Amino acid sequence: MDKEQKGKKSKGAKTSKPKPAKKPKSGTVLDKIVFAIRSLQSGPKGSSRAAIAKYLKSEFEYENANALKTALKKGGSNGTLIQTGQSFRVAADPVEESPEEETIQKEDVSVGEGDRKARHGDEVTVAYEGKLDDGYQFDKASKFKFLLGAGEVIKGWDMGVEGMREGGKRKLVVPSKLGYGKRGCKPDIPPDATLHFVVKLKKIKAENR
Repeated sequence: MDKEQKGKKSKGAKTSKPKPAKKPKSGTVLDKIVFAIRSLQSGPKGSSRAAIAKYLKSEFEYENANALKTALKKGGSNGTLIQTGQSFRVAADPVEESPEEETIQKEDVSVGEGDRKARHGDEVTVAYEGKLDDGYQFDKASKFKFLLGAGEVIKGWDMGVEGMREGGKRKLVVPSKLGYGKRGCKPDIPPDATLHFVVKLKKIKAENR
């Protein structure tokens, strides 16, 4: 999607990237999380909880959501990780600046009904399908819930669903840095992939309800 062209660095700016980590054959859940974040290279704020979970599932066949939540909390409290919203980065790694604002392309197929627009903090329910540039469908769901703006999904989705009305349908073109970045997400999403979504907003559960 728990979805952008590569931004250019400003001239003269020097940033050192962390050395590629070796895939841990054993170790703690936190060790695997650190490896996942460094491999995903999602941006200065790090990787979302959903992206980390998907990576651990594909690379380590690891799916214990409760243990993942506990390890993320532990990583934040002991200084291993830095959390921004629902995104996490490794505290010891340098922050790579991205001087150019990343954007997505949005096209409303249908606007939907009502005056209420989805905004950060709302729980939204959507139906969607996702494809690559060559038309390969890598994901599809008739009902998917997430908290808008909380980093539970790729940044391209948080940006793309905001402002939609119930019943509305929107096409999104998400560049890689607002999706799964340089590493992609095995087995279906290759590195540096631009993602194409058609999203229908089925329900908005407002923040204060």
